[in-house]
Amino acid sequence: MNRVEREAAARRAMERTPPPVPPDLYGEVLRRGGRILRRRRRARRLLWLLLCAAAVAFTVWAATVHPWVEPPSTTTPPIVGW
Repeated sequence: MNRVEREAAARRAMERTPPPVPPDLYGEVLRRGGRILRRRRRARRLLWLLLCAAAVAFTVWAATVHPWVEPPSTTTPPIVGW
């Protein structure tokens, strides 16, 4: 299909009358859209809750274990009596 044929096909498609829309479509769209929004909101809240729980768990772990302190060396015995 060359450019002229594509433009003609596009013009024919735009000049046609649109198909009739079912009368109950608007209500169905509102119902599905509301359900999708509620699911997204619930998922977002759950992810924030998990993120906060992970931050609290990490803080508690770090406060009890002290991972920033270097453990004492056990490979070399202490030198006594030099």
